[in-house]
Amino acid sequence: GITYLDHAGSALFPESLLKAFTDDLRNNVYGNPHSQNISSKLTYDTIEHVRYRILQHFHTTAEDYTIIFTSGCTAALKLVAEAFPWIPEGTKQPSSRFCYLTDSHTSVVGIRGITASMNVLSVPIKPKEILLSEESRLPAEEQNCTTPHLFSYPAQSNFSGTKYPLSWIQDIKSGKLCPIKIPGKWFVLLDAASYVSSSPLDLGVHQADFIPISFYKIFGFPTGLGALLVNNRIAPLLRKTYFGGGTAAAYLAGDDFYFPRKSIAERFEDGTVSFLDIIALKHGFDVLEKLTGGMEKIKQHTFVLAHYTYTVLSALKYANGAPVVRIYSDTDFSNPDVQGPIINFNVLDENGEVIGFSEVDKMASLYNIHVRTGCFCNTGACQIHLGISNEDIQRNLQAGHVCGDDIDLVDGRPTGSVRISFGYMSSFEDAQTFLKFIIATRLSKSDTEIPFQSSITKLTTESVPDDHPSFNNADELSPVPHIWDRELRNNSSVTKTTVNWQPPEAETESIRAAVSETAVPTCRRGGKPITVTNIYLYPIKSCSAFEVTEWPVENQGLLYDRNWMVVNQNGVCITQKQEPRLCLVNPSIDLEQKIMVIQAEGMDPISVSLEENTGNEAAICESKVCSHRVKTYDCGEGIAGWFSLFLGRPCRLIRQSSDMKNRSHQKNTKGLASATNISLSLVNEAQYLLINVASILQLKEHISARLEEPLETDELIRRFRANIVIRAPESFEEEEWAEISIGALRFQVVGPCSRCQIICIDQQSGERNKEFLQSLSAARGRKTNFGIYLMNQPLRSSFPDTLSVGSQVLPVLKENTEIQPPTSSEEKCSG
Repeated sequence: GITYLDHAGSALFPESLLKAFTDDLRNNVYGNPHSQNISSKLTYDTIEHVRYRILQHFHTTAEDYTIIFTSGCTAALKLVAEAFPWIPEGTKQPSSRFCYLTDSHTSVVGIRGITASMNVLSVPIKPKEILLSEESRLPAEEQNCTTPHLFSYPAQSNFSGTKYPLSWIQDIKSGKLCPIKIPGKWFVLLDAASYVSSSPLDLGVHQADFIPISFYKIFGFPTGLGALLVNNRIAPLLRKTYFGGGTAAAYLAGDDFYFPRKSIAERFEDGTVSFLDIIALKHGFDVLEKLTGGMEKIKQHTFVLAHYTYTVLSALKYANGAPVVRIYSDTDFSNPDVQGPIINFNVLDENGEVIGFSEVDKMASLYNIHVRTGCFCNTGACQIHLGISNEDIQRNLQAGHVCGDDIDLVDGRPTGSVRISFGYMSSFEDAQTFLKFIIATRLSKSDTEIPFQSSITKLTTESVPDDHPSFNNADELSPVPHIWDRELRNNSSVTKTTVNWQPPEAETESIRAAVSETAVPTCRRGGKPITVTNIYLYPIKSCSAFEVTEWPVENQGLLYDRNWMVVNQNGVCITQKQEPRLCLVNPSIDLEQKIMVIQAEGMDPISVSLEENTGNEAAICESKVCSHRVKTYDCGEGIAGWFSLFLGRPCRLIRQSSDMKNRSHQKNTKGLASATNISLSLVNEAQYLLINVASILQLKEHISARLEEPLETDELIRRFRANIVIRAPESFEEEEWAEISIGALRFQVVGPCSRCQIICIDQQSGERNKEFLQSLSAARGRKTNFGIYLMNQPLRSSFPDTLSVGSQVLPVLKENTEIQPPTSSEEKCSG
């Protein structure tokens, strides 16, 4: 099953919550709360009841706080920024300041964009600096100034789990702490989104002025719903310009007259609120209380798991005494009042070098462990803990790294880290599964022959302490999806086809001569020829290969390569990552009959025409492939039923629309002669993927040593799903090439292919074996690069050229042999 360790990202919802909610919807009719009919009154009253339930959860009442529903915590923060009574620079009064802790979420830091437009200065404060701010107390004569200032800080860091003192709220409002030395009155914005997912918040004691939250972090469902809790003492000071439906007591369309509703909530909730989602919150609170007994028990439960995991993780050592991980924390995980259930770390090798978070994430996915990686929308904390300077951030951006991508190391230094987090559904088994994963992937048998051996034994046998609060209603929790290594029969081998398609001979010779003049490999080492040994195309993305001995080439790549893909009922592409059985689907192209024949064991063959359906019945729709937007059309009910029956889930086959190819899925590639945009099919990153048999044989030695059964070279080649397989004298020499020519065709090398878990899937059986990605990482020095991406130089002929097995490959070396991966936020695996 899945071990889910990203509860700080989102909680998981229990099945009983959905049942209670859907039963409610079946038994009641909820109308628009802005109407006056019976169903609408029921909705309005239920929403008001939920407001009270939220206030009760945070130990306060409607006399002190107002609930304003928003689309999430970010929208709540934006509302504060727009409505706060700022006093800009240049007026007679002292101007306002917005101060924020640098260990804050992006959505908090983003407030400074709004304040800047209002001519209000923003001041970042480091956590250590706030502790010194008692020295900034103002003299008595300046404490009567009423200029409003806003200070924001997180109750709990979403990066490290550090809990900042809630006592700061009163200390800052009273003037005991002063973020910066300036006359005025301080208000406090407490970002509680991370904190309230696992800890109780008592607003009767800690009366912050603004508290933004997101409910999915508490319940897992509904998503897209948050709230801003506003202290009623400041509510009358808030300003609002735009007014939407439901916010006006009266207004004139023809004159500038508007009178707002008296209720602060109704005044700021523009339009109809998401009333069914709000009704779901009632069931969320009910189920949470029933399953756990309340937030205090959740706090203790999750902290025990984090403390246990931290203790074992921090003690793991290599045989040479070097630590296995570097943990980024401000505490020693000894007190749940100062540390939340979040552990942030990077994995190290025996020499103390950081292993990139992307590689750790890929390995974890092989063990069905879900973690979070990157900087977690908290650049400030990332800089503090990882020692990343402002200049480093800018250099990393120039190197192609952006927030949220998988570029984990730049010049050997980490750009982010790995985060695991526990929630009320987490168990000791989850913690143990994670620790066993770290031990299995980082420590050899000789490494564990150290004093920690006894702890490892204890790890695998230890039971939950008697005094540990446990939740016994496990049967009511929603069953987490399980990913099984399916027992699949071997399917038929890859079909091999020969096709004759040649442009006129005279034109071929002129092209070949022009290419050979510029592509003679005068700088390549050795004189042994390099030849093409295999050519594969994959008509349906992520399905089986179709092997040919020669095949037409067009500007998008091999003709019909990845022109189709399978999507789920929501139109999202399905790959072997989600559905390994796709590799058992065998498409073949018959150019004479102009059809694609699709076969799979136990299924009748079915054919799809190669002629595009351009009629009115072919609905054009938009899809996405690795963040690229593509235009596609559906291939019909018959083939949809075939795939749905074989895969056991609703799905459809769609095809890229040829009249939209050049406009909808393009790759900007530097250095391609006279081309600014290269057209792509439904591939992830480039038109072609090339691998070298010599590299395969070297990798085979590493993998075979870890497998119990012999490994066939052809099987390994198929796992890497290349278009072009070559045989070169030296392993991995292809990574030193800048461009190559094959016959009349010329290609530019785009970068290496960073592999994902698809190489762990046997392409003939659909069975998974995690050793393949682990061995590749070990063999390549913590990288998972294998193969190179190629792009066509635009064809000079109006006719398609042909790629043939046996053709000679003529490479040109790069001046700098360090090849950089393409800069993209997606994994560069071949689908």
